[in-house]
Amino acid sequence: MKEKVEELLKEIQSFDANDQNELEQFRLRFISRKSVVGDLFQEMKNVPPEERKQFGVLLNDLKNAAQTKFKELISSLESGGDTSFAVDVIDPTLPPPADKLGGIHPLSITKARMIEIFKRIGFNVSEGPEIEDDWHNFTALNFPENHPAREMQDTFFIEKDPDIALRTHTSSVQIRVMENQKPPIRTLSPGRVFRNEAISARAHCVFHQVEGLYVDKNVSFKDLKETLLYFSREFFGKDTKIRLRPSFFPFTEPSAELDISCFICNQKGCNICKYTGWVEIGGCGMVDPNVLENCKIDPDIYTGFAFGMGIERITLLKYQINDLRLFTENDVRFLKQFRSVNW
Repeated sequence: MKEKVEELLKEIQSFDANDQNELEQFRLRFISRKSVVGDLFQEMKNVPPEERKQFGVLLNDLKNAAQTKFKELISSLESGGDTSFAVDVIDPTLPPPADKLGGIHPLSITKARMIEIFKRIGFNVSEGPEIEDDWHNFTALNFPENHPAREMQDTFFIEKDPDIALRTHTSSVQIRVMENQKPPIRTLSPGRVFRNEAISARAHCVFHQVEGLYVDKNVSFKDLKETLLYFSREFFGKDTKIRLRPSFFPFTEPSAELDISCFICNQKGCNICKYTGWVEIGGCGMVDPNVLENCKIDPDIYTGFAFGMGIERITLLKYQINDLRLFTENDVRFLKQFRSVNW
């Protein structure tokens, strides 16, 4: 065996290729899977156990020598040993290769578009940790101690520490901003959130939100309405209408659900709007005075509004997608449809 390896090594070192055919002969004999070197590796099982280590070292040296020699032969041909070598590798008469560039994920497209719209009216972007403590995720946002969202059926708590959980909304980022910045505050908080929900076509345990916050003197509900109307018309079309339905959230008072007029059927009724002419896209309201006090902002001087929207929800509506799970399945057939989408 050792003698055979030494003979092959001498053959490799003395080999000379004057054209591509000879280079291919070298590759097939010494580099390819079915080469003589590959056959020797297959014979390792027949070598006595006490000799395998030494034989393995010899084979690795032989393999490395073959690969080094192959690179040297290629370099020699490219530098002038074979004048047709470069032409054969890059043939200008052939059609160009197919475009294999990827596209931007539809959720990223929607998020970027939303951020761009709100930036025009003075909102900056704030980010925060996805693993949050109870204060920022619940208590500072005016959640009562017995609120259902604190229980295991809604929240992913970190094992062995009931005060640490995966954030259930990006409102926690707004608390951090208010703790570290004096009004006026106008910020947008996009990010991933987590809730203990069953995965279906309309729900997921991991999804994305964009939440907005504006705190200053004399901020009113009218400011909130005009801000949301501006966004809706910029994103869904200039003829879009909005309506605000009374609702409840612990961190806002008064609170409302935000609906937009169905742009699919122009409010005539379809399966998207469930034949009502309206589609819900998020929640909003005036910041509760207790939340301002928790962040050491005087509610007698400052007021504010907040809103939140699900990026998946907005994307489903915008592109008329019927299954939320498509966003996380990495199906190329689905994702490649967004290559030409611009925001």
